Amino acid sequence: MKVVIVGGAGGIGSSLAYNLLRTDTPYDVVLVDSRPNMITSHVMDLQDVLAFGGARSVRGGEPHDALDADVVVLSAAVPLRLNASRSVFLAENAALLDGIVDPLVAAGWGGILMVLTNPVDALLTRLQQRTGLDPRRIIGYTVNDGLRMRTGVARALDARPQDVETWVLGEHGEAQVPLYSRVRLRGEPVVLTDAQRAVADEYMTTWYSRHVALDSGRTSTWSSGAGAAALVEAVATGSGEPWPASVVLTGQYGIDGVGIGVPVRLGPGGVEEVLEWDLADEERSALRHASERVRAAAASIGEPAADVAVAAGTGTGAR
Repeated sequence: MKVVIVGGAGGIGSSLAYNLLRTDTPYDVVLVDSRPNMITSHVMDLQDVLAFGGARSVRGGEPHDALDADVVVLSAAVPLRLNASRSVFLAENAALLDGIVDPLVAAGWGGILMVLTNPVDALLTRLQQRTGLDPRRIIGYTVNDGLRMRTGVARALDARPQDVETWVLGEHGEAQVPLYSRVRLRGEPVVLTDAQRAVADEYMTTWYSRHVALDSGRTSTWSSGAGAAALVEAVATGSGEPWPASVVLTGQYGIDGVGIGVPVRLGPGGVEEVLEWDLADEERSALRHASERVRAAAASIGEPAADVAVAAGTGTGAR
């Protein structure tokens, strides 16, 4: 399987490449970025990682390498800056993604597109609307929301995150929908007290603002790289394991034409199945609210100018 990572010189792109090379799947990984020296530096380092895993190759490439890729991962983004919401990057990152995706569509490319660039749901929705790509072939990255909920719930329960199972649906942003009705500890359902839920909520809902306030210039490099590699693995192997992902729905959960986070099964065709779970009334209502918020954001983008300065992969991808 050929995986092209656009924004491969950045923290998330290079972390994704590293995690792919540590699997047993025979990937051919290609890093594409506007910074050739950074690409060369990463590739020199990553080539020695091949000894640890089953991947076949890693190299630098050019945008045209995406034309025959099985999976194209978009981690490119405009440079990060202090902000209060991922939505401030909407128009600029839309212009950036247009320049990457339009040539693929024009060439009749038939692979899987994985979007890590934020705000992922609105960008995903707009990409599908303007290109007509099969919604099953566009996957938005939202795994980090569930990881942060796991950490928050683990703190509330004085447990290990590995022992906690949680799900966050909806928008990757302010309208996220944590499913407290589906929390499990060591495989068993658990109901959090109000105090415990407050601990989990505080950790999860403030993570982004606390991280941005550090002004470190970096995104969620390690978690995003590991999570995105897990999604690529799910596509490559068709394991059938459920994952959270932003996908453009076609009537599921009463939502049509909007990309939001839902549970899915992935495989070589992309989104093999959207799982429609029974949700609590407040969760279902929150999910629909999130979809309308994303719909409005996608509609607001229009056709931005294409001359956006890019430091691919170092900005607002997958935070």
